Amino acid sequence: MDYQKLLDISDDWLKYAIRLNLGDEPKDDLVEIRNAALADSRIKRNLADIANFHGIPVTNHKNPDLPIQKLLFLLDLGFDAKVPEIKTAINEILQRRDERGVYQSMTNIPKHFGGAGEDVFSWCLCDAPLLLLALLKAGADYHKYIKPGVDYLASLCRDNGFPCAVSPELGKFRGPGKKDDCCPYATLIMADLMSHIPEYRDSRVAAFSVKALLNLWENSLDWHPYMFYMGSDFRKLKAPSLWYDIVGVAGVLSKYEFAREDPRFLEMINHIKSKQDKNGFFTPESVYLKLKDWDFGQKKAPSPYLTYLCYQIFKRLE
Repeated sequence: MDYQKLLDISDDWLKYAIRLNLGDEPKDDLVEIRNAALADSRIKRNLADIANFHGIPVTNHKNPDLPIQKLLFLLDLGFDAKVPEIKTAINEILQRRDERGVYQSMTNIPKHFGGAGEDVFSWCLCDAPLLLLALLKAGADYHKYIKPGVDYLASLCRDNGFPCAVSPELGKFRGPGKKDDCCPYATLIMADLMSHIPEYRDSRVAAFSVKALLNLWENSLDWHPYMFYMGSDFRKLKAPSLWYDIVGVAGVLSKYEFAREDPRFLEMINHIKSKQDKNGFFTPESVYLKLKDWDFGQKKAPSPYLTYLCYQIFKRLE
């Protein structure tokens, strides 16, 4: 795949990611463009925001302002713990681990939803895997800092994916769904986490998770567990992949070799490819309003970053 056209329309922060993650250029050859990327005012702003990692309580998991979402965005571009603010964020995460090895976020669940109604360090299965994923991508020691938490969370899996689960600090809180249903988002981010871990990538737990996501697509007209739909909004192209949408789900599934030939996955890919313009680019069909300063925060022109996310998926299929 020729990435030159994409490079030509990209800002420095994305040029760095394209050359590193699509072009497979060594990091040592990208020092100049990396420094230019780090000088971008938006990247600087994200770095400043993650340094105070627990400064924003998690009250809405699809909030793009959450430090964990900004941290994962930066890590996915190719930045690492050599960046001081990223190292600080990782150290902040490491300081909040419970006896099961699961890392906690500052949360606030109202009493009428079954929570404590106050700021408390706790975890939900829709945020804890992201913290473990960030540690993994930042290069933290797997056996010391990551494996215990992954093992515990993986033990919660059922044959239909992962449930809505929370730590004891959140009391009886549970999302708006049937107790026996899977939580599609928790299943998605656990599948993403396991795709990066050799001992889990080919496990039964990973297979159950992938199967659950594919089944949700196949039965999208009838199955809406915990009010997660795979309808028209889900099928709109959107970036970044921080919630539950077709680019995010296809991106995770593409990391599993055994899913790549599944007809349901190929349906997703064909749907995405049908939105590609004559130049090979993709234009957002839905946006996060808080991200209007980025190329993916508008719906009028092709987005280099959204195109980059789609190209990453296509590269795995080559």
